[in-house]
Amino acid sequence: MVEYDLLIPYGWNSTGYTVPDGAIPARVIRTDRGECDVATPSGLARATLPRAGSEVSGLCTGDWVLLEPSTGLLPLAVAALLPRRGVISRSSASGRSAGQVLAANVDTVLICVPADGDVDLGRIERLLALAWEGGAQPVVVLTKADAAEDVPLDSVRAVAPGATVLAVSATSGAGLEVLTAVLDGTVVLLGPSGAGKSTLANALLGAEAFATGAVRASDGKGRHTTVHRELRPLPHGGTLIDTPGLRGIGLFDAADGLEKTFSDVENLARGCRFTDCGHETEPGCAVRAALESGELTERRLASYRKLQRENAYMAARTDKRLAAERERAWRDVHKQQRRMYRERGSGR
Repeated sequence: MVEYDLLIPYGWNSTGYTVPDGAIPARVIRTDRGECDVATPSGLARATLPRAGSEVSGLCTGDWVLLEPSTGLLPLAVAALLPRRGVISRSSASGRSAGQVLAANVDTVLICVPADGDVDLGRIERLLALAWEGGAQPVVVLTKADAAEDVPLDSVRAVAPGATVLAVSATSGAGLEVLTAVLDGTVVLLGPSGAGKSTLANALLGAEAFATGAVRASDGKGRHTTVHRELRPLPHGGTLIDTPGLRGIGLFDAADGLEKTFSDVENLARGCRFTDCGHETEPGCAVRAALESGELTERRLASYRKLQRENAYMAARTDKRLAAERERAWRDVHKQQRRMYRERGSGR
């Protein structure tokens, strides 16, 4: 009988997967150039990734996989991807109509925002949509609170319905105890470079596991000190994934995430007289009434509209890509049929 004790710190006790006889379950800790570091029932190991374009491709940190045992000189190899949950995805950085998975099997998303600079509410809303869409619980963490003259907790809470908002200082330790108490399962840190993600990760891990760097004084921006997504066990249970800073946060198929992120706007819209209200000049518009009373801000409504348009555009591109792929598949089928008929006619 296979013992999974060494996998429990990496989250195995809550997966619920059934492992076929002879297969080795493992969790991807980090991927790098056709190979990956994995946690297995026997400890940490290195495994080869499937070739690009295979049925098992696009693996990322946090994935649960099945490995083929090493035989002779052949190393461990990833044979199958186990079903994902809590998938955090954004639109591809290349601009293609396909999503890029940032982390898999995630339970909690820490949206890291430096409190010592200009807090970008629109960026927070984008990251909230990614977290909600992936089925994870978002926590907005205002980092570097010790260096901020005024931490805008109320402003951030106003744009984060349903999410916990905390101010912390990894340097002084302020707020870390409360933050640790709300962490659950696999936790991923998301945010721009210079947000203090790696410093916060080290504080939560209780060790200098990730490299850190100072932000530039000229513009307050940070360098990419984290260049890989990497998973580590947390000392009090659960796991933590640190990620490189995100420059672009394009939405990808995030309709449900946007509905939760802007639940206040969605609830107001249900009170409009017309179901197709554009919230412009229509009579009986509950959204416009909320703007006039100050219950809703113009910035919040503009952000809602912008992200809805962006998501609709990406959804349309995805539909076109899928339609093109189906058309190519049918063309291939027809070519094979014509080839078969020609061969029959020639008596082969």
